[in-house]
Amino acid sequence: MKIKVLIADDNSFIREGMRIILNTFEEFEVLGAVEDGRQAVAYCRENEVDVALLDVRMPNMNGVEATRLITEQTGTKPLILTTFDDDEYIVEAIRCGAKGYLLKNNDPERIRDAIKSVYHGNNVLQDIILDKLKPAIGAPAAASAAQPASGETPIDLSPFTEREIEVMRLIAKGYANKEISKELFISEGTTANYITSILNKTSLEHRTQIAIYYLTGKTR
Repeated sequence: MKIKVLIADDNSFIREGMRIILNTFEEFEVLGAVEDGRQAVAYCRENEVDVALLDVRMPNMNGVEATRLITEQTGTKPLILTTFDDDEYIVEAIRCGAKGYLLKNNDPERIRDAIKSVYHGNNVLQDIILDKLKPAIGAPAAASAAQPASGETPIDLSPFTEREIEVMRLIAKGYANKEISKELFISEGTTANYITSILNKTSLEHRTQIAIYYLTGKTR
């Protein structure tokens, strides 16, 4: 079964170029290509789209607002694909439900892999985006590293176990599951179970939102 993709970009050259590139991969079926966020939302409502590639700056409705509506109203998974790595856009897109944030200067194979990863339920943030995300949400490495396990965090910690709090703290510091497991002397499977529990308790969808929640107290 092919992954059904929608492309939303106000630049016709990029929009059609991306359509051609994705059609060279047998894994994909490009259902359509639209020029703004409003059209993207309408298309996802009316069609069974697996992954929507959304530019950030588009007329009528930008990619961030389109991400929010697509997430709320459809089963489509939004993936931001843009030339802009502005901190504000990154944070807001993730809060609104984007499953990934990728720059257009990546090679076609990287974009292909990102779409497939998002389709299979993973989240994609390339290193340059992760580096910008930490200071954008008020989490410089030095400040986060100094934070105790109990944490001077704005969230109510009472729903969480002590180990869940430790896991959230390490996620906020940018640790991967393998690094968290090593730090806490637990298996990667146990780490994944803690993350699942945290997601269930917060109604969040992925680890990047956990970091934002832990550091800012905001779920959206």
